[in-house]
Amino acid sequence: MGTISVLLVAKVMPYLEQELEKRYKLFRGIDPSQRAAIVRDHSASIRAVVASSSGGPDAALIEALPKLEIVSSFSVGVDKIDLEKCKEKGIRVTNTPDVLTDEVADLTIGLILAVLRRICECDRYVRSGNWKKGDYKLTTKFSGKTVGILGLGRIGAAVAKRAEGFDCKICYYSRNEKPDSKYKYYPTVVELASNCDVLVVACPLTPETHHIINREVINALGPKGVLINIGRGKHVDEPELVSALLEGRLGGAGLDVFENEPHVPEELFGLENVVLLPHVGSATVETRTAMANLALDNLEAHFLGKPLLTPLF
Repeated sequence: MGTISVLLVAKVMPYLEQELEKRYKLFRGIDPSQRAAIVRDHSASIRAVVASSSGGPDAALIEALPKLEIVSSFSVGVDKIDLEKCKEKGIRVTNTPDVLTDEVADLTIGLILAVLRRICECDRYVRSGNWKKGDYKLTTKFSGKTVGILGLGRIGAAVAKRAEGFDCKICYYSRNEKPDSKYKYYPTVVELASNCDVLVVACPLTPETHHIINREVINALGPKGVLINIGRGKHVDEPELVSALLEGRLGGAGLDVFENEPHVPEELFGLENVVLLPHVGSATVETRTAMANLALDNLEAHFLGKPLLTPLF
């Protein structure tokens, strides 16, 4: 399949890039200027685009590639891809669900513990020599807390399962109540936030979920509540989050994602009740390799005329 042209539009792990280069005629269009030149010279031959959570084809790029057949995303989230334009053009879209579920859920529990038990701050306390001056202050336990999950999909359900191991009560909000769920359902995000200690954002990013965590939700969570975001940065109204943390209207936050990555509000840097991660929810060798293999397998299945492994459509 070395004669098939594939356009890479986002940064991916070296293994995936190397495998793409082995199997296809690979064009690297991560930089917009590079991409424009590639499209100008090779638009008539490109049959596939490889995307990720950091970048995907917009309507203009899709329109500019008349032979495009498939977009294979190296991520579970597909908010960087213009899905409507893909549907309109009959372009297949795949992502990498399931293989990263456990990894992201594990990290979510780690973030909760890090915020409540101030693990990062305790580490700095020891390294700075302050322990010699006295013990670190008391923190907050996780066991027995009520965990609210916004989006009870694969990752949300995996987080719930792990939180049950800490004897936590679980409640959730999603677009529709899940009749087979044993967890308590709240019909609005505000009600969910009002009735939990820890609120985990684990829903897909859509126009409806953009800034779903707003001032009203943050105030409902309150000065003892903790917000954990392992979804997408744009789920949260970031200026409202920052002001709530600075003013003490929110108890703490664990954030793996931000509105304008890699830019993070500097006001958060000095807060000991906030843990900041560089979007590493699925960032282990094992999981990223499995994601890469799934993205590759979807491409191979498409070009061999076999059923796609994980199609969105």
